[in-house]
Formats: sequence, structure tokens, C-alpha cells
Amino acid sequence: MNAADASSPVVPDPLLLLPLRQRILEQRLGVRAVHLHRAGHPELSHRFAEDTAENIYSVSKTVTALAVGIAAADGLLDVEDLLVDHLPAPSGGYGAGVDQVRLRHLLTMTSGSPILGFLDEQRDHPDLTSLLLGNDLAAEPGQRWEYSNGSIFLLSRVLTERTGMTMRDWLMPRLFEPLGILNPQWHTTRDGHSWGATGLHLKSGQLARIGRLMLQRGMYDGAQLVPVAWIDALHADDAWVATGDPEPESAQYGYGIWQCTAEGAWRADGAMGQLIIVLPAQDAVITITSRLEGRGAAEILRAVWEELLPLL
Repeated sequence: MNAADASSPVVPDPLLLLPLRQRILEQRLGVRAVHLHRAGHPELSHRFAEDTAENIYSVSKTVTALAVGIAAADGLLDVEDLLVDHLPAPSGGYGAGVDQVRLRHLLTMTSGSPILGFLDEQRDHPDLTSLLLGNDLAAEPGQRWEYSNGSIFLLSRVLTERTGMTMRDWLMPRLFEPLGILNPQWHTTRDGHSWGATGLHLKSGQLARIGRLMLQRGMYDGAQLVPVAWIDALHADDAWVATGDPEPESAQYGYGIWQCTAEGAWRADGAMGQLIIVLPAQDAVITITSRLEGRGAAEILRAVWEELLPLL
């Protein structure tokens, strides 16, 4: 179901979340918290569990994409840069094809690297950077989409190479502190680099502030933290890559974000139902944290489309 039509009922703000809350409970969707921000309306939230800092999993990828945009505005990099112009070759040299990988390929997870960063021997490798750079590509960059923690991790490494700081520390004064996120924890690799692709721990209210930032095209409390043009680029027409996934909610991936089936909507999406759903047409953003194990977050999305979106 898409945006509400003229026949949709006018529901008082305090009751907006009620139908969604009921469905979450009835279908046991594992949601821990729901937060709704709409321009010109009071903030609404409901917690089903204590608000503790939790792993937001692949929503971390979206935060890394925001970092890339901030770095580009600072002149540190460009998405069309070649990866090898930022990271030196490992001792055995670059793998075949690595010299053709651009930062854009890393953002869209189309680098072609076979090192996806999910196997224990990859995650626990003492030098994951060299492992990624030293392996031959399995596909030409831009040719094939494959879900990859490794690609996003390399963006974190590029930022560290350019700044001399972990991505987490570099983002503190530029993103986290202005959002009131004062001591975020971000898992690192064995050699101390921010994972980038996963492992950022936030409370639901903190995650909601990132959602508000994205809805407001990079602005938060009067400060332009991320360039407007970069927020637009995340979900621009030429950013989308077909994933081949039969699930309609997972069919298109952009710069660290997913396209939604609801018209004009896009989202950050992490394992077990961590969601930031940006709804430009409704001037709204919905943030959800969950522990939905063994089931896809598409069930939560469909609950939002059917129970909340028509009321906005």
C-alpha cells in the first residue's frame, strides 16, 4: 500500500501508532521500539523493551555512506576515485582487477570481490584490508551485485588512510556529537579499524536522530552535517543497482540504502529488523529497532505500509 488518498481518515497524533503496535504484537514481529518523526507534528514513539544500545547491524553501512559524503565535501575523496589511489598494495600486490574498483562500486556492493566478510576466517583475519586487496576479483567491477561487508569495510579503511583516524573517531565531531550521540561503540577488526559495514551500537532514540537527519537532507538542528547533494545522491535514479532478489523490498540497492516499494520511500536496513524508513512525500521518517530472528524485515515493512502509512 502506498501513500494515503483523500479518503484516508484523520487520526489524532497520539493514536497514529496504535494499529501498528497491535499488528506487531499479533504477528510477533520482535520490534523493540518504534519512533515517528513528522515535520510540524510532535515526536511519537513506543518502546516494547528497555532502550539499550544495540547492534544496528547493516544500518552501519548507511552511516558509513554518510561519512563518505562528508569526506567528499571536505575534498578527501570522490566516489569515482579508484580504490588503489587511496589504499597501498599489500605485500603480494593487488589482486587481478582490483585496480579497476572505484569507491562507487564499494558503496553499491558491486566491487566483484569474493571476500564478503561474513566467514569467521575473514572476519577474524589479522589484516582484512590486505586480504581484500590481494585477492583476484570474481567479477568485473559494476557487473554483479553481491551483499558484502568487505566492500563497505574498505570505505572505512579509505577514510582512515585519508584522515589518520578510525572512522568512528573522525565522525565524532562531524556527525555523532552534533546528533547528541556522545560515546557510540563501533566494533573493530583485529587490527583496530572501524568495521563500517556492521557493529555500530545505538539506542533507538539515537538511531531516530540519524533518520531525522536523512529526512531533512543532511540538516539537524540548523546545522548542515551532510551535504544536501549527497543525501540526494544516495537514492538518485543512477545510484540504484538491481540485486536480483525476488523480495520486492530488496530489489534495488543504492549508496548504502535500499529502495522501498512505497512510492518515493527509501531506507537503511539492518539484520533482525533495524530500519530507518524515509518517506519524503509524507515529510516523515519511521525508525524501528527489533530482534526479529529467522524472518525477513519485509514483514515489518509491510506492517508499516498497511497500518501506519495510510494514516500519514
